[in-house]
Amino acid sequence: MDVLMPQLGETVAEGKITQWFKSAGDAIAPGDNLFEIETDKVSMEVPSTSAGVLTEIRVAAGEVALVGAVVAVIADKAGAAASLPRDASATASAPPAAKAAPAATGAPSRPSAPPVPAASLAPPPAAASVPIKLDPFFEVRTPERNYGPARLAGGTRVTPLARRLAAQGGIDLAGISPSGPNGRIRARDVETALASGKRAAPAVAGPSADQIKALYRDVPFEEVPLDGMRRTIATRLVQATQTIPHFYLTADVEIGAVITLREQANAAAPKDADGNPAFKLSVNDFVIKAWAAALRRVPAANAIWAEDRILRFQHSDIGVAVALEGGLITPIIRSADTKTLSAISREMKEVSARARERKLKPEEYQGGASAISNLGMYGVREFSAIINPPQSTILAVGAARRQAIETEAGGVAFASVMSVTLSCDHRVVDGALGAQLLAAFKRCVEQPVTMLV
Repeated sequence: MDVLMPQLGETVAEGKITQWFKSAGDAIAPGDNLFEIETDKVSMEVPSTSAGVLTEIRVAAGEVALVGAVVAVIADKAGAAASLPRDASATASAPPAAKAAPAATGAPSRPSAPPVPAASLAPPPAAASVPIKLDPFFEVRTPERNYGPARLAGGTRVTPLARRLAAQGGIDLAGISPSGPNGRIRARDVETALASGKRAAPAVAGPSADQIKALYRDVPFEEVPLDGMRRTIATRLVQATQTIPHFYLTADVEIGAVITLREQANAAAPKDADGNPAFKLSVNDFVIKAWAAALRRVPAANAIWAEDRILRFQHSDIGVAVALEGGLITPIIRSADTKTLSAISREMKEVSARARERKLKPEEYQGGASAISNLGMYGVREFSAIINPPQSTILAVGAARRQAIETEAGGVAFASVMSVTLSCDHRVVDGALGAQLLAAFKRCVEQPVTMLV
């Protein structure tokens, strides 16, 4: 049976094997961890659901493999192993000429054989193991989830091989008519486009790495190679700034009532036998709850752009930026508008810890209509954040400060104030709607009891 590289999320096209737990010749039992993979977002262990002997490791530790590639082979104890040909499991580390050869010769670039069994990449079920099957279009399915081809905007599915060939050939997938099952774009469609001479519009190229380094040849410097996370962040943020029409709204929010309520809640938190409180709320927990409540009260803003339509959501799924070594990730607090402050606090602590260990699952950091980026703990007073597609808004939160304000009676008093800046996708949220959303957030923070009822 073939062991395949899984697809951990719609946008993940490859993974790096960081460690093998088994060696060739080792006996394998269902549930045994085979290897650990690392993508731009997460790191996870991949178990087997098949019993047998690990007869071959095709992708060594430290190497990168494309989604759907065969990384190892497990034979039954009798020694028989049904395996795809090696050329059907090309990895990302293969020479470019070898990858481009199918498109140049017109030969089939994927196996046309019927589906064959493969070792499962999901945790084993309690009953008999269920093998994953690799179909001719490299779509990997389990009963629980689908690791199938990524989608284009608008919902068109694309097989990983077709996406790779299109990238190599400079083909715009949006202009290709799909011929695969269920309207998929497959490698044959890309080859047809290549043969017809279709090409994407050339990108405006900046200076090369050598040209940039030449400017600093007399200055000592250290070269830091890009890892998967930093490369993905760079790609997605360039995409966001080029394709999302941003505009920004800034407001000052008094947080004195939140600070008082937080102190009271923490003081009243129940304690266990050792005297440890059941929860300890932060100001950020109140910000998450207030932002979720604001999105619920302005439902037109709780939406995303989906090319030919707008998707509006019933609940507030909030992404919260968490800084990691070498980058950041935004785990999603699902239905934050329906959760208590203590539940939000516990969930944030738990997902933040796993995010820093790169142990989040794709469904834990993908999706959501909006996000929060809080740099207040670093003393940043005010900033604007870049929207993380497909989300349509992001709230940038600055540090609290003491500031003189005018009272209703015309006097002067000091208050705790923080500045927040809302970045909006103008295709979904126009100026007036963004102002309503920011005003709803301001009311929730300045009168926090209103977001608790």
